[in-house]
Amino acid sequence: MTSAYVLIKSDLGAEESIIEELQKLEQVVKVEEIYGDYDLIVKLDAEHSIKIREVISWDIKKIKGVRATKTLMKKEQE
Repeated sequence: MTSAYVLIKSDLGAEESIIEELQKLEQVVKVEEIYGDYDLIVKLDAEHSIKIREVISWDIKKIKGVRATKTLMKKEQE
């Protein structure tokens, strides 16, 4: 199992609709609003890091209101 955290910058006022869309994704474990340079933090879990990259590129970045993302991938155990 691979985990990642995605920081999301959103358009002003778009947080709730983005959260609704994120919660539809199977790999999303948790979504929280945060203060600072980013507006949301999302925890993802998937079998492989490739799937996490696909979800970020093909799903999360295409959600209306998402301006930018930053991904923090958990180091896999050896």
